[in-house]
Amino acid sequence: MKRWGDLSQDTTDHLSAGAVLDQAELAVVVTDRFSNVLYWNPFAEQLFGRPGYAHGRDDTISISIMERDHPLGVELAKHVLKGNVWEGTFDVVRHDGTLIYVRAQAVPMRHTSGSVTGIVITAREAMKSNEREKDRFGLLERIGERLAGSLYVEETLNRVAEMLVPQFADHCFIELMEGERLVRKVSTHVGGWQPPADTWKPVGAEIRYPIGHFADSALRRQETILVEDFSQVSYPSISEGAARVDGEVGVTSAIVAPLCARGESLGLMYLSMSNLTDRRSPHYDAFDRDFVGAIATRVAIAVDNALLFEEERHTAESFQKHLLPRELPKLDGLEIAVRYLPAAPLSSHGQGIQTQVGGDWYDVIPLSAGRVGIVIGDVEGRGAKAAAVMGQLRAALRAFAQDDKPPADILARLDEWTRILASPEEDDYGADVTSPPIVTCQYMVYDAWSRELSFANAGHSPPLLIVDGSVTELDIGDVGKPLGVRATGVHADLVYKEETRVLPPGATLLLYTDGLVDRRPHRESGTPSRDLEEAVRVLCDEISKIADEPVERIADAATSAVPGEIDDDMAILVVRSGGGELEFEESDYPAQPIMVGEARRMARNAFERWNIPEEKGELACLLVSEVVTNVVLHAASASAPRRELVLDGPPLPFDESWDFPDLEVDLDLDLGREGIAALNAAADPEKKFTLRLRRGGESIWVEVFDQDLRLPRIRSAGENDEGGRGLYLVDQLARRWGSRPTPDGKAVWFEIPVGGR
Repeated sequence: MKRWGDLSQDTTDHLSAGAVLDQAELAVVVTDRFSNVLYWNPFAEQLFGRPGYAHGRDDTISISIMERDHPLGVELAKHVLKGNVWEGTFDVVRHDGTLIYVRAQAVPMRHTSGSVTGIVITAREAMKSNEREKDRFGLLERIGERLAGSLYVEETLNRVAEMLVPQFADHCFIELMEGERLVRKVSTHVGGWQPPADTWKPVGAEIRYPIGHFADSALRRQETILVEDFSQVSYPSISEGAARVDGEVGVTSAIVAPLCARGESLGLMYLSMSNLTDRRSPHYDAFDRDFVGAIATRVAIAVDNALLFEEERHTAESFQKHLLPRELPKLDGLEIAVRYLPAAPLSSHGQGIQTQVGGDWYDVIPLSAGRVGIVIGDVEGRGAKAAAVMGQLRAALRAFAQDDKPPADILARLDEWTRILASPEEDDYGADVTSPPIVTCQYMVYDAWSRELSFANAGHSPPLLIVDGSVTELDIGDVGKPLGVRATGVHADLVYKEETRVLPPGATLLLYTDGLVDRRPHRESGTPSRDLEEAVRVLCDEISKIADEPVERIADAATSAVPGEIDDDMAILVVRSGGGELEFEESDYPAQPIMVGEARRMARNAFERWNIPEEKGELACLLVSEVVTNVVLHAASASAPRRELVLDGPPLPFDESWDFPDLEVDLDLDLGREGIAALNAAADPEKKFTLRLRRGGESIWVEVFDQDLRLPRIRSAGENDEGGRGLYLVDQLARRWGSRPTPDGKAVWFEIPVGGR
């Protein structure tokens, strides 16, 4: 007998390194320092599912390792090239699409000089060797990582099926409890095979396991049940079709594990093997049962977390939905589209409502005479607190907007309100250190008849203006400080300035919050983050391609125009001015009683041209007479000069002289010829009023402008009072009415609905 090593030349050749590695049932892969594959043996080709792979062309990461494990491959290379040994588990997708878990060990390959010249990797399929107990912990860790990264029930269950088929099973069913019902959520099978109709229950079907079925026992006893060999035992089947397909595919073995969390039963996980695949062992054993039970525990926790998260997400979405406008009003001369996307959840925290709700908001507010307020805003931060602040600010702004004051005045009031919202805080010495929330806001008022856009800005990104296919940022001369941050002692009127533009027909404005352009790069892209200027350029370029499309299309395109992952919630508001001219009439009159009839006549003629229904036209003419008459009477009785401070007593209350003594609109009957003559004589010939009529799609608006600064209000009239009922009549018969200050005085307006054209 020869000693080891004392061999013939033929035997020595047979025992060469290459020959031994060709026979080994262990994958061996050799790479250089740059992870380029230099060699791998035949078993590596079989394990990674890449027959005939031409090594030397790609690196180890690209051979079969799943994309989500690429960072792990980079970590392996860095660790080993420093002279260390690495061991761990990879997810591998074979060339045919099947997924397996591979246990690998990597060691440095050294030159005779001792320097590290490459990496030697040995690998095998986990759970398929005598080291199953060792592999178990590694796989459980990997499965836990996969499940921990999922916050949605459907995604979690799909990941479970992906991990178990075909690695451990040919068939995987997962059923969850919905009240008292057990409903199938997953039905995954090896190689894309699908059960014939009317055999195994499909996804969404209610599952009722008969008494004595092993799955029923697992659910009732709350323990993992193993059926090692179906040829040795018999169980009742769910249906004849299920029994038939069991025989056709040759189901050999099964494990059913209950999904339990927090003492509650969430459902079942059902795994089985069949003759659809050729496995070394077609039967599960006690070790597999314990391992699947351990997996089920982790799956149950992940499903429970996902269910809780989805409940919180539903709460968050409902919360946000009710804080934002439920539906947009129909407005003349404007096309509107809005989008809101909640913040992406923080996968590592899973604090649903804390991470998805944000402080971004938009609003469209109908104002007087068909004018509209347009709002976009963003409260700094995210979570329920930011959303609560946003809800209060939106409600406050809507209330302030009804005063019809200029946008700069509205932002000044909103700034004061933002400071009120701050919770009082003091430092250790009692000094006030209250920190108001920081809010950016853009408030605009658009008049579709004049196409005039007035606006003020509180630190918000300027909207994009789309005109004739060109997309640019709206030129804003004065961008004020965000709400809540102006310096103490500086009045808000000095911070927020009003500007005015005239929009051409068909012009489009795209208002947005910074969540639209402030994106994270995709994890797998490896590209650096874009700065905001570059992101805005990308947005402009993408929008310019569809500038002539409908506003809904522009809103959809804007949400995905900037590449990257959404990191913050975002609001988008797209408004487009109409291309046609809206109908209106306007005339100036001396503030004399005789002009009331002229104003009424002008209104009647306009309503006839606009085909206003006779009943609605007469009602509008009645209210025109009421408003104009009172403006004339007030102009005639007012003796104090406008804008002059009277020091010897308060000015005459406006409501005392606003209303005409009777509801009749015929001045001859109310005052008589002598009364009219007296008022005409007392009337100031320099005082005038303007009557403006506007025709909308479903309403007509009447505005009366005069030069008095005092705004009217309704007052109660007693039984014997001759006045005090004019505004009451307007309030009762008009859909809406109001008054607003103007640069030269005030305007009183009302709206009468007339239906469609």
